[in-house]
Amino acid sequence: MASQLPSAVPVLACAGVPIAALEMNEAVTWCVDTAQSLSGDSAGLDVHLCNTYTLALADDDHEFRALLNRAALNLADGTPVVWANRLLHKDANPPRSRVRGPSLFVNVLAAGQTAQIKHYLLGSTPETLEAMQREIAQRFPEALLVGTDSPPFRELTEAERLDQRDRIKSSGAQIVWVGLGTPKQDVEAAALAHSLPVIAIAVGAAFDFVAGTVEEAPDWMQRSGTEWIHRFAQEPGRLWQRYLVGGPRFVKAVITRRNR
Repeated sequence: MASQLPSAVPVLACAGVPIAALEMNEAVTWCVDTAQSLSGDSAGLDVHLCNTYTLALADDDHEFRALLNRAALNLADGTPVVWANRLLHKDANPPRSRVRGPSLFVNVLAAGQTAQIKHYLLGSTPETLEAMQREIAQRFPEALLVGTDSPPFRELTEAERLDQRDRIKSSGAQIVWVGLGTPKQDVEAAALAHSLPVIAIAVGAAFDFVAGTVEEAPDWMQRSGTEWIHRFAQEPGRLWQRYLVGGPRFVKAVITRRNR
Protein backbone atom coordinates (compact mmCIF):
# COMPACT_ATOMS: atom_id res chain seq x y z
CA MET A 1 0.00 0.00 0.00
CA ALA A 2 1.20 3.53 -0.73
CA SER A 3 2.81 5.44 2.11
CA GLN A 4 0.70 7.93 3.98
CA LEU A 5 1.28 11.67 3.91
CA PRO A 6 4.26 12.59 6.08
CA SER A 7 3.16 14.28 9.29
CA ALA A 8 5.42 17.27 8.57
CA VAL A 9 3.15 18.33 5.70
CA PRO A 10 0.12 20.31 6.92
CA VAL A 11 -3.23 19.18 5.57
CA LEU A 12 -6.53 21.02 5.16
CA ALA A 13 -9.83 19.31 4.37
CA CYS A 14 -11.64 20.54 1.27
CA ALA A 15 -14.89 18.88 0.16
CA GLY A 16 -14.00 15.90 2.32
CA VAL A 17 -10.52 15.39 0.84
CA PRO A 18 -7.20 16.17 2.60
CA ILE A 19 -5.31 18.82 0.63
CA ALA A 20 -1.67 19.51 1.45
CA ALA A 21 -1.10 23.14 2.43
CA LEU A 22 1.95 23.59 0.21
CA GLU A 23 3.06 26.38 -2.10
CA MET A 24 4.58 25.51 -5.46
CA ASN A 25 8.21 25.69 -4.33
CA GLU A 26 7.43 23.48 -1.34
CA ALA A 27 5.67 20.90 -3.52
CA VAL A 28 8.62 20.84 -5.94
CA THR A 29 11.05 20.33 -3.06
CA TRP A 30 8.85 17.54 -1.66
CA CYS A 31 8.83 15.72 -5.00
CA VAL A 32 12.57 15.99 -5.61
CA ASP A 33 13.63 15.19 -2.05
CA THR A 34 11.23 12.26 -1.79
CA ALA A 35 12.36 10.87 -5.16
CA GLN A 36 15.97 11.00 -3.98
CA SER A 37 15.07 9.07 -0.82
CA LEU A 38 13.46 6.15 -2.66
CA SER A 39 15.17 2.78 -2.78
CA GLY A 40 14.32 -0.60 -4.24
CA ASP A 41 12.40 -1.64 -1.15
CA SER A 42 10.63 1.69 -0.63
CA ALA A 43 6.86 1.98 -0.69
CA GLY A 44 5.57 3.97 -3.64
CA LEU A 45 3.72 7.26 -3.21
CA ASP A 46 0.89 8.69 -5.27
CA VAL A 47 0.37 12.42 -5.85
CA HIS A 48 -2.87 13.92 -7.14
CA LEU A 49 -3.52 17.38 -8.54
CA CYS A 50 -6.99 18.25 -7.28
CA ASN A 51 -9.23 20.79 -8.98
CA THR A 52 -12.98 21.39 -8.67
CA TYR A 53 -13.78 18.52 -11.04
CA THR A 54 -11.61 16.07 -9.08
CA LEU A 55 -13.31 16.96 -5.81
CA ALA A 56 -16.77 16.96 -7.38
CA LEU A 57 -16.16 13.41 -8.61
CA ALA A 58 -14.89 12.41 -5.16
CA ASP A 59 -18.06 13.75 -3.57
CA ASP A 60 -20.20 11.47 -5.76
CA ASP A 61 -17.93 8.41 -5.78
CA HIS A 62 -17.09 6.82 -2.43
CA GLU A 63 -14.28 4.66 -3.87
CA PHE A 64 -12.63 7.61 -5.59
CA ARG A 65 -12.86 9.69 -2.42
CA ALA A 66 -11.32 6.81 -0.45
CA LEU A 67 -8.48 6.64 -3.00
CA LEU A 68 -7.71 10.34 -2.46
CA ASN A 69 -7.97 9.94 1.30
CA ARG A 70 -5.31 7.19 1.14
CA ALA A 71 -3.01 9.17 -1.18
CA ALA A 72 0.46 10.27 -0.19
CA LEU A 73 -0.16 13.84 -1.35
CA ASN A 74 -3.11 15.80 -2.73
CA LEU A 75 -2.30 19.27 -4.05
CA ALA A 76 -4.62 22.20 -4.75
CA ASP A 77 -4.49 22.43 -8.54
CA GLY A 78 -7.61 24.58 -8.90
CA THR A 79 -7.86 28.22 -7.80
CA PRO A 80 -11.36 27.63 -6.34
CA VAL A 81 -9.83 24.90 -4.14
CA VAL A 82 -7.38 27.50 -2.80
CA TRP A 83 -10.23 29.98 -2.26
CA ALA A 84 -12.31 27.39 -0.43
CA ASN A 85 -9.47 26.46 1.91
CA ARG A 86 -8.71 30.10 2.62
CA LEU A 87 -12.35 30.65 3.50
CA LEU A 88 -12.78 27.51 5.59
CA HIS A 89 -9.38 27.47 7.31
CA LYS A 90 -8.54 31.12 7.95
CA ASP A 91 -6.71 30.40 11.20
CA ALA A 92 -4.36 27.96 9.45
CA ASN A 93 -3.05 30.62 7.04
CA PRO A 94 -3.55 28.44 3.93
CA PRO A 95 -1.48 28.96 0.76
CA ARG A 96 -2.55 31.87 -1.40
CA SER A 97 -1.73 30.21 -4.71
CA ARG A 98 -2.37 26.85 -6.29
CA VAL A 99 0.03 24.11 -7.33
CA ARG A 100 -0.85 23.97 -11.01
CA GLY A 101 -0.16 20.56 -12.54
CA PRO A 102 1.66 21.64 -15.73
CA SER A 103 3.76 24.12 -13.72
CA LEU A 104 4.64 21.45 -11.16
CA PHE A 105 5.72 19.19 -14.03
CA VAL A 106 8.16 21.65 -15.59
CA ASN A 107 9.42 22.91 -12.23
CA VAL A 108 10.23 19.40 -11.02
CA LEU A 109 11.93 18.65 -14.34
CA ALA A 110 14.05 21.76 -13.86
CA ALA A 111 14.87 21.14 -10.20
CA GLY A 112 15.48 17.45 -10.79
CA GLN A 113 18.31 18.08 -13.25
CA THR A 114 20.89 18.69 -10.55
CA ALA A 115 19.61 15.78 -8.47
CA GLN A 116 19.57 13.54 -11.57
CA ILE A 117 15.99 12.45 -10.96
CA LYS A 118 14.81 9.83 -13.45
CA HIS A 119 11.43 10.56 -15.07
CA TYR A 120 8.96 8.35 -16.95
CA LEU A 121 5.99 9.59 -19.02
CA LEU A 122 2.83 7.47 -19.06
CA GLY A 123 -0.13 8.53 -21.16
CA SER A 124 -1.33 10.46 -24.22
CA THR A 125 -0.51 9.55 -27.84
CA PRO A 126 2.84 8.54 -29.36
CA GLU A 127 2.85 11.82 -31.32
CA THR A 128 2.35 13.90 -28.17
CA LEU A 129 5.03 11.96 -26.30
CA GLU A 130 7.50 12.52 -29.16
CA ALA A 131 6.76 16.24 -29.14
CA MET A 132 7.19 16.31 -25.36
CA GLN A 133 10.56 14.60 -25.55
CA ARG A 134 11.80 17.17 -28.05
CA GLU A 135 10.55 20.05 -25.90
CA ILE A 136 12.00 18.61 -22.69
CA ALA A 137 15.38 18.02 -24.36
CA GLN A 138 15.45 21.64 -25.51
CA ARG A 139 14.23 23.27 -22.29
CA PHE A 140 15.80 20.91 -19.75
CA PRO A 141 18.85 19.36 -21.45
CA GLU A 142 20.05 17.65 -18.28
CA ALA A 143 16.70 16.14 -17.33
CA LEU A 144 16.81 12.34 -17.30
CA LEU A 145 13.84 10.98 -19.23
CA VAL A 146 14.21 7.21 -18.97
CA GLY A 147 11.04 6.02 -20.70
CA THR A 148 7.65 6.78 -22.22
CA ASP A 149 4.52 4.73 -22.71
CA SER A 150 1.33 5.45 -24.64
CA PRO A 151 -1.19 2.86 -23.42
CA PRO A 152 -4.29 2.02 -25.47
CA PHE A 153 -7.49 4.00 -24.78
CA ARG A 154 -9.15 1.06 -23.07
CA GLU A 155 -8.74 -1.05 -19.98
CA LEU A 156 -5.45 -2.93 -20.06
CA THR A 157 -5.39 -6.69 -19.90
CA GLU A 158 -3.57 -8.21 -16.94
CA ALA A 159 -0.67 -9.20 -19.20
CA GLU A 160 -0.44 -5.68 -20.62
CA ARG A 161 -0.51 -4.19 -17.14
CA LEU A 162 2.29 -6.45 -15.94
CA ASP A 163 4.37 -5.61 -19.03
CA GLN A 164 3.83 -1.91 -18.37
CA ARG A 165 4.94 -2.28 -14.75
CA ASP A 166 8.03 -4.23 -15.87
CA ARG A 167 9.01 -1.52 -18.35
CA ILE A 168 8.72 1.18 -15.70
CA LYS A 169 10.64 -0.87 -13.14
CA SER A 170 13.39 -1.73 -15.61
CA SER A 171 13.80 1.93 -16.54
CA GLY A 172 14.85 2.84 -13.00
CA ALA A 173 12.32 5.68 -12.94
CA GLN A 174 11.88 7.56 -9.69
CA ILE A 175 8.98 9.76 -10.80
CA VAL A 176 6.24 8.53 -13.15
CA TRP A 177 4.11 11.31 -14.63
CA VAL A 178 0.64 9.98 -15.46
CA GLY A 179 -1.46 11.85 -18.02
CA LEU A 180 -4.56 9.76 -18.71
CA GLY A 181 -7.38 12.14 -17.77
CA THR A 182 -9.31 12.35 -14.51
CA PRO A 183 -10.15 10.03 -12.78
CA LYS A 184 -8.36 7.31 -14.79
CA GLN A 185 -4.94 8.85 -14.17
CA ASP A 186 -5.59 9.01 -10.42
CA VAL A 187 -6.54 5.35 -10.30
CA GLU A 188 -3.42 4.44 -12.29
CA ALA A 189 -1.15 6.58 -10.10
CA ALA A 190 -2.46 4.87 -6.98
CA ALA A 191 -1.98 1.43 -8.57
CA LEU A 192 1.59 2.25 -9.61
CA ALA A 193 2.44 3.47 -6.11
CA HIS A 194 1.02 0.25 -4.71
CA SER A 195 3.29 -1.93 -6.85
CA LEU A 196 6.48 0.06 -7.54
CA PRO A 197 8.93 2.17 -5.50
CA VAL A 198 8.13 5.36 -7.43
CA ILE A 199 6.36 8.66 -7.01
CA ALA A 200 3.38 8.45 -9.38
CA ILE A 201 1.96 11.89 -10.15
CA ALA A 202 -1.43 12.27 -11.86
CA VAL A 203 -0.68 15.45 -13.75
CA GLY A 204 -3.65 16.14 -16.02
CA ALA A 205 -3.22 18.26 -19.13
CA ALA A 206 0.51 18.86 -18.62
CA PHE A 207 1.46 16.53 -21.47
CA ASP A 208 -0.54 18.44 -24.08
CA PHE A 209 0.61 21.82 -22.80
CA VAL A 210 4.31 20.93 -22.81
CA ALA A 211 4.01 19.21 -26.20
CA GLY A 212 2.23 22.27 -27.60
CA THR A 213 -0.79 20.31 -28.84
CA VAL A 214 -3.10 22.41 -26.61
CA GLU A 215 -2.58 26.14 -26.08
CA GLU A 216 -2.19 27.27 -22.48
CA ALA A 217 -4.23 30.13 -21.06
CA PRO A 218 -2.49 33.49 -20.57
CA ASP A 219 -0.77 33.94 -17.23
CA TRP A 220 -3.36 36.46 -16.03
CA MET A 221 -6.14 33.91 -16.55
CA GLN A 222 -4.14 31.25 -14.70
CA ARG A 223 -3.69 33.63 -11.76
CA SER A 224 -7.25 34.95 -11.67
CA GLY A 225 -9.09 31.63 -11.64
CA THR A 226 -10.50 32.11 -15.14
CA GLU A 227 -8.30 29.57 -16.93
CA TRP A 228 -11.34 27.33 -17.21
CA ILE A 229 -12.93 29.79 -19.65
CA HIS A 230 -9.95 29.42 -21.98
CA ARG A 231 -10.01 25.62 -21.69
CA PHE A 232 -13.76 25.45 -22.21
CA ALA A 233 -13.55 27.64 -25.32
CA GLN A 234 -10.95 25.26 -26.79
CA GLU A 235 -12.78 21.99 -26.11
CA PRO A 236 -16.44 22.69 -25.24
CA GLY A 237 -17.66 19.27 -26.34
CA ARG A 238 -15.27 17.45 -24.02
CA LEU A 239 -15.16 19.85 -21.09
CA TRP A 240 -18.70 21.19 -20.72
CA GLN A 241 -19.65 18.67 -18.05
CA ARG A 242 -16.43 19.25 -16.11
CA TYR A 243 -17.07 22.97 -15.73
CA LEU A 244 -20.82 23.45 -15.97
CA VAL A 245 -21.75 20.45 -13.82
CA GLY A 246 -18.58 19.85 -11.82
CA GLY A 247 -18.34 23.45 -10.61
CA PRO A 248 -21.71 23.54 -8.81
CA ARG A 249 -21.11 20.03 -7.43
CA PHE A 250 -17.80 21.20 -5.99
CA VAL A 251 -19.51 24.12 -4.22
CA LYS A 252 -22.11 21.75 -2.81
CA ALA A 253 -19.41 19.37 -1.58
CA VAL A 254 -17.47 22.19 0.10
CA ILE A 255 -20.57 23.34 1.97
CA THR A 256 -21.96 19.94 2.95
CA ARG A 257 -18.62 18.43 3.98
CA ARG A 258 -17.07 21.48 5.67
CA ASN A 259 -17.40 20.03 9.17
CA ARG A 260 -16.48 16.42 8.34
